[in-house]
Amino acid sequence: MRIIVGIWRWRHNPLRRGTDLAEAWVALTAVLLFALATPTVGWIFANTLDTSLRNTVRVQHEQRHRTTAVVVGRAADQRHIAYDAESVSDHSSGTRVTATWYAADGSAHKGTVSAPLREPRAGDTFGMWTDQRTNKQVRGPMDATSARVHAVLAGFGATALAGGLVECARRLIVWRLVQRRYQRLDRAWAATGPDWGRTDAGS
Repeated sequence: MRIIVGIWRWRHNPLRRGTDLAEAWVALTAVLLFALATPTVGWIFANTLDTSLRNTVRVQHEQRHRTTAVVVGRAADQRHIAYDAESVSDHSSGTRVTATWYAADGSAHKGTVSAPLREPRAGDTFGMWTDQRTNKQVRGPMDATSARVHAVLAGFGATALAGGLVECARRLIVWRLVQRRYQRLDRAWAATGPDWGRTDAGS
């Protein structure tokens, strides 16, 4: 509101310079962008990402199968096991074991997997997710709540970024206006300065 009042006062002010009015309009435009454009950018970004993540959640639930594995024995090599490429995490923090499990089609499988057990023993069971195409162990699918949280946070981030760009643009334009104002003052001083204080210059 103060910006609008300022623009109105500058309209007929005899001391008004062109850069003063331009600076006021730049400030008003920035305020409008902050109030309208930046939230819109954040909402669009969040909505787009939310749609993408919900599709990812659906695909992951379709392609991943929850099964129960039975420990056969502890694996000799206890280094971390790299998950499938679609995994959320690069490495497992569990214990390497040799286990058997059934795939979604009912076929039996045996291999070295990561078990969330501190002291796994033969016969122990644990739940794990497998890829229905490769029958390899993967991370569990993302849930809808996590997807929505990620989308909302990304929306806030996009809003903040858009606001930062608007502020940077405003500062750059104002800086250019101030530089132009100084240049005009320098030219005016150069034109009148040599006659400063002379009796025949009307001073």
